[in-house]
Order: sequence, then structure tokens, then C-alpha cells
Amino acid sequence: QVHLAESGGGLVQAGGSLRLSCAASGRSFSTSATGWFRQGPGKEREFLAGITWSGHRTYHADFVKGRFTISRDNAKNLVYLQMNSLKPEGTAVYYCAVQILYSDTLRNKRAYGYWGQGTQVTVSS
Repeated sequence: QVHLAESGGGLVQAGGSLRLSCAASGRSFSTSATGWFRQGPGKEREFLAGITWSGHRTYHADFVKGRFTISRDNAKNLVYLQMNSLKPEGTAVYYCAVQILYSDTLRNKRAYGYWGQGTQVTVSS
């Protein structure tokens, strides 16, 4: 069992930055791939970034490459999402999740079995 709690969301102007944190509890966290997703109003939940359990491989959605960076600190049971150059269309609830099924690029949301409650990010224009 893994419990996840996101933090760091808030209101930011377009072009600004935020760093989201995902605090995890549970024995399997440090040996599981972790991802960040978001869900905007009336939209489906979409993949943003994923990181393997070791942190050696990361994957980012094309529309966030160069702006968002995922990282993790297994000693502290934390995963981060650094978000720069935020856009108004980035207004959404942001979720972290832990993978329970194999997905080679970490993009498949159906491979994730543990989800946090989410943190709201609002980007004003």
C-alpha cells in the first residue's frame, strides 16, 4: 500500500514557475516508477512526466519538454515536478501516481494504481 500527498500548487501568472512535491508513504514507493498527471476542467487526465524507481530514466510529454522536470529523492520519499514557463491552459488539478503495472515509457495512466488527492494549479493570463 502506498499513500501519496501532493503539495505546492497555487495561483501563478503565465510565465511563472511552481514546484510540486509528492510525499509518499509505503514500502514499495522507492522501488516503483512514479508519474505526474493533470486534469483540467472538462478534460481527461493526461500524462506529464514519469521517472523510474532509480531516477535514472525520465519521460516527459512533448508539450512540457523543456519546461517541466521530474525528479525524486528516495531517501526522503519525495517526487518533484518543477514547472517553468507555465501557461493558462495548464490550469488543472495535478496528481502524482505510483505505477503497479509495467509501462515502458511510464505514459499509460492505466499502469498506475496509487493516486494522490491532487493539488490545484491555476495559471492566470
